[in-house]
Amino acid sequence: MEYVYAALLLHNAGKPVNEESLTNILTAAGVPADSARVKALVASLEGINIDEAIKTAPMMMAAAPAVATSAPAGEAKPEAKKEEKPEEDEKKKEEAALEGLGALFG
Repeated sequence: MEYVYAALLLHNAGKPVNEESLTNILTAAGVPADSARVKALVASLEGINIDEAIKTAPMMMAAAPAVATSAPAGEAKPEAKKEEKPEEDEKKKEEAALEGLGALFG
């Protein structure tokens, strides 16, 4: 997370998001900079319009499928947890990933 925050800070300040500046920000914050992670982040942000990604992040969260609950709020269905299918587990992972993405740009 610190790496993404550093990239957002640089972008917000109008500075170029490159390996040197990311490393400098992380070091100044007391975070040991892993050069492989820095390179990966810079490569993944290449060609990305960060302002547009920030604007669309809430929309991505709204488009995420909600976990459907068939029981009223006061009733619990313990058998549903035991019979959880891999597909449902995958949906939960996707939702968690989208929530994390929204936190990055929220």
